[in-house]
Amino acid sequence: MTSVLIVDDQPMQRFGFRMLLESQDDLTVAGEAGDGAEAVRLTARLHPDVVLMDIRMPGLDGIEATRRIVASGARTRVLILTTFDLDEYAYDGLRAGASGFLVKDALPEELLSGIRAVATGDAVVAPSLTRRLLDAYVQHLPATNAPQGPDPRIAALTDREREILTVIAQGWTNSEIAARLHLAESTVKTHVSRILAKTGARDRVQAVIVAYDAKLVEPA
Repeated sequence: MTSVLIVDDQPMQRFGFRMLLESQDDLTVAGEAGDGAEAVRLTARLHPDVVLMDIRMPGLDGIEATRRIVASGARTRVLILTTFDLDEYAYDGLRAGASGFLVKDALPEELLSGIRAVATGDAVVAPSLTRRLLDAYVQHLPATNAPQGPDPRIAALTDREREILTVIAQGWTNSEIAARLHLAESTVKTHVSRILAKTGARDRVQAVIVAYDAKLVEPA
């Protein structure tokens, strides 16, 4: 069973998510929180597998709550929910350590598959949507965030791993990488696992951010 903590300041929104999750045999609702501070407390106490995190909430917002949950070293993964697919805060949420994001009006099956993907550390959003988000906001990062010299997170990557990280950041799926680079999909998955381990990325989405930070790809 995958346990999920629902975080949203709107009671009806939380109710809707709960009804959807409780209809699934492999998902269970660990609890609900109405703000970021409560989300941090409940995550520490309940240890859910996934947190569905709203961004805009009174008091502690979803960005800071995500940052605190990730900084605590918890195994919990955070899936950010936004009102718009290019929410101005969504990129900050990913940098804070979230494993991905979905829009609140996503189809039920998209939300469910997103939760399951996050729980296993896989990609949670369509690569093209991730690329749109990063392209839109990476250029607004403060200049102080730009790496000075080679990024140490990618220094240990082989040429093939660096190539695969680059095309992941360009929006390629595992099947596309396998077809275009003439590799078995199982081999691609092995490379992706090694890339995550070497770069310290929590998941595929965080690996894309590493690629942007290291200037392997540039905003369109």
